[in-house]
Amino acid sequence: MRKAPTIIGLRAQGAASRGPTCRSNALRRSHIVVLPILLLGGVCAGNAADLEKPLWELGIGMSALHFPDYRGSDESGIFAIPFPYVVYRGKFFKSDEEGVRGALFDSERVELNVSLGASVPVNSDDNRARQGMPDLQPTVEFGPSLNFNIWRADDRRLSLDVRLPVRVAVTVLGGMENVGWETSPRIALDVTDVAGLTGWDLGLLAGPIFGTERRHDYFYSVNPRYATPDRPAFDAKAGYSGSQFIVSLSKRFSRLWLGAFARWDNLGGAVFADSPLVMREEYFAAGLGIAWILKESSVSVVEKD
Repeated sequence: MRKAPTIIGLRAQGAASRGPTCRSNALRRSHIVVLPILLLGGVCAGNAADLEKPLWELGIGMSALHFPDYRGSDESGIFAIPFPYVVYRGKFFKSDEEGVRGALFDSERVELNVSLGASVPVNSDDNRARQGMPDLQPTVEFGPSLNFNIWRADDRRLSLDVRLPVRVAVTVLGGMENVGWETSPRIALDVTDVAGLTGWDLGLLAGPIFGTERRHDYFYSVNPRYATPDRPAFDAKAGYSGSQFIVSLSKRFSRLWLGAFARWDNLGGAVFADSPLVMREEYFAAGLGIAWILKESSVSVVEKD
């Protein structure tokens, strides 16, 4: 069994907090290497021209990510997470900078991808809003995403898509528990060679999020047994979960890949906005990553993005 990666966490708290503290407990060591997929996948643009590329590439990378404890928390952590860099450009299955996808449709306008995400672990003793409540285990989110290209420039350097992902979230420590579903229909604009900078790809993505009751209950409900004068009981319902805007920038060099992203969340109007665990309705998250390509296939394929 592969050893779980070490995650280095540094607390960043609000003005009224106890100040930054280092964390190295077991909850900060887990299989959440899926987080760098946010850098590698979701919103990166592709190359405009037909290019001859290796059938597969293997490498190793390191990411630095700044995330809130959960959406709506006013406390956050900085994580340094290693990740594998794996690219495969098969005829019917592909895994590359644009994500994991299968060629199940004979169309340049419709694509079925795999949508991935994750949430970080939270030790409730270290989060003021959740003190005395059960810890939040790290989760991995996965599911299909049906993507439609609605416009593409003649030179293929600009592309506008509608993406319809549906993901289930499961805990990855202490057993795999289903903690609900979410869907986040989004509009995505990919720009290749942005501002005339060869090889620099820009991605812009925005849209609402909707979740099931179980999904919202995991993060925002307060069981009466954990209620306090400052934290009344709350029962989260299914429905609107807020909205997100993501911008990413990446470049592939000969043996090196660089990527970065920033994400803005707005929880205004969310069905759980009145939960006492929602301490902030707007916030930013960000990350950057670097990967070294160590080995590649001697077999080449011609690929059109």
